[in-house]
Amino acid sequence: MSVSDTTQPSDQPEPSAGTTEAAGAVEERGTADARAGGSAVGGAEPGRHGRFVGWLLHDRPVGHSGPHRPPPHPTHPWWKVMCLTGVDYFSTLGYQPAIAAAAVGLLSPLATLVLVLLTLLGALPVYRRVAAESPHGEGSIAMLDRLLGRWKGKFVILVLLGFMATDFIITMTLSAADATAHLVENPYVPGWLHGNEVLITLVLLALLGAVFLRGFGEAIGIAVVLVVVYLSLNLVVIVNALWNVITAPELVTNWRNLLTTEHSNIWVMIGISLVVFPKLALGLSGFETGVAVMPQINGSPDDDPAAPAARIRSARKLLTTAALIMSGFLITSSFTTIVLIPADEFEDGGEASGRALAYLAHEHLGNVFGTIYDVSTILILWFAGASAMAGLLNIVPRYLPRYGMVPDWARATRPLVLVFAVIAFAITVIFKADVDAQGGAYATGVLVLILSASIAVTLSAYRRGQRGKTIGFGVISVVFVYTTIANIIERPDGVQIAAFFIFAIVLTSLISRATRSTELRVTQVRFDPEARRIIDQAAATGDIRIIANEPDARDVAEYREKEAEQREVRNLPENAHFLFLEVTLTDASVFESELEVVGEERFGYRILRVASPTVPNAIAGLLLAIRDETGVMPHVYFAWAEGNPFYFLFRYLISGEGDVPPVTREVLRRAEPNRSNRPWVHVG
Repeated sequence: MSVSDTTQPSDQPEPSAGTTEAAGAVEERGTADARAGGSAVGGAEPGRHGRFVGWLLHDRPVGHSGPHRPPPHPTHPWWKVMCLTGVDYFSTLGYQPAIAAAAVGLLSPLATLVLVLLTLLGALPVYRRVAAESPHGEGSIAMLDRLLGRWKGKFVILVLLGFMATDFIITMTLSAADATAHLVENPYVPGWLHGNEVLITLVLLALLGAVFLRGFGEAIGIAVVLVVVYLSLNLVVIVNALWNVITAPELVTNWRNLLTTEHSNIWVMIGISLVVFPKLALGLSGFETGVAVMPQINGSPDDDPAAPAARIRSARKLLTTAALIMSGFLITSSFTTIVLIPADEFEDGGEASGRALAYLAHEHLGNVFGTIYDVSTILILWFAGASAMAGLLNIVPRYLPRYGMVPDWARATRPLVLVFAVIAFAITVIFKADVDAQGGAYATGVLVLILSASIAVTLSAYRRGQRGKTIGFGVISVVFVYTTIANIIERPDGVQIAAFFIFAIVLTSLISRATRSTELRVTQVRFDPEARRIIDQAAATGDIRIIANEPDARDVAEYREKEAEQREVRNLPENAHFLFLEVTLTDASVFESELEVVGEERFGYRILRVASPTVPNAIAGLLLAIRDETGVMPHVYFAWAEGNPFYFLFRYLISGEGDVPPVTREVLRRAEPNRSNRPWVHVG
């Protein structure tokens, strides 16, 4: 607990994804905890169990609050950061053309064109706006958090985190499964690997987890190499495929004849493409990741930290360039694969199932080039899982600990890696490492996140009075509402997995919030000059007595009645002087807060006023701050509340009030284990 007269704002930017807290910072925090009466993890000579726990909790990712934040991460040109998002976004080329062909058959090119139009005219404008309004890596979820607020906003965030977990976890499992498909289908790989796809995928996921357990270092350099090589190889494959199509025009004629035989006219084709489009939504991934990595983009020394204009411009270049590159690859790959590859090869067990471009690489450029392509694809798909893991390790500590909705160990990297790895193992086994089977869950997570971003920017434009943009973003939101609902109806397994994550997150969050509610929850206390003068005057008498009072007293009679009541109940002498403490409730859904104590004299009484999400925790935090600042042990006086204690407990958890005296005493007990150093609580 620290007390100061003035606020010391931090101008340090948010740390970026993938950074961890230094060992010295963790050790320093443990030492500080020990000095405050607590105990450091593991003790002076930890046993085997203590050493293991210390190792698990050693790394702490981005989002950890407190005085020992990691230093700002090095920034990079926007095109390099684009490669970091590209390992997720561009790697979908490994399976997107095959999934599109399996889903819509001959209509794959037209349905993919619809996807591209929605990407460029829908998702891209939405996320360009998100980049401007959330430039520190929080993404669209933070926008909704600010726009909605209170418990309603917290619940919406928990639900969205469930869908985000679905998106990122399935990115890991689906990418690993497709990497396995490219591995086992390579002609140089031993035949005994066939049939062991689940085991191979589990090994890839285990290797991914091991990388993060050891410590995930600088990723951008690796990402640049992987993306440049991968896109270059894809460009070779597609240019060669287009040349084969041009030199054999009968292939296009055959495809067009089959298409017109199946569908009577172009309007029917467009209608069907619009209906089946949600099945292709995997090609929309990468936008949320694009805004999440904004802190790694170079800014300008002249940038306003609250709205870094140069960084926002670069982030928009990143989003636009990535969308244009991906759109070009999607259109050309969907056309060439459907024209050149026999339809039965896209079916389960076919050589193009889950790997259409790899099929073309082997078929038209030879097995040597095809093997090089396979290796590149396997690496970028595996690294896409690393990108997803880094996203999870960035998002979970950013929100849930701040809400008090996870145990404190969730700030640490390694325990979270183990949790996510176990979940990924389970999903891989359930879906048998099948790429197509996981497509629905992946698309559901992607679409819900884009829908939430669309709604966030629509609400933002509405509140700013931007009518035209409100209508435009509203139309985009309606399109994504249809797309999301259609995908859920067509492939309910995605929302079922998301429902599991949502239920698990909400349940554990509520349990954690309830069990942690009596923590101190006050990060800092600051006194204005008048409050300090009042406290110093009381401390000079050697006696600080505080009466807890309801805020906004209307007249002097209320203060006189409160004072007389406490003198009578406690049998205190007339020369005992009192201060009054009044706590005004703010947003009760906030878990931790800083207290700004304001002093004033009203009706001849000295009053301390403070605003806080919870009454008992604010009183306890203020008492400890006064003790530490003055060296005098304060006393606080309450009157018993009338009513059912279970009702008061529920009211405290929801609204921050309830039966204040016993909760204040419990908060003090947890914050100060030494009874002789604990401020006095009197109730009568």
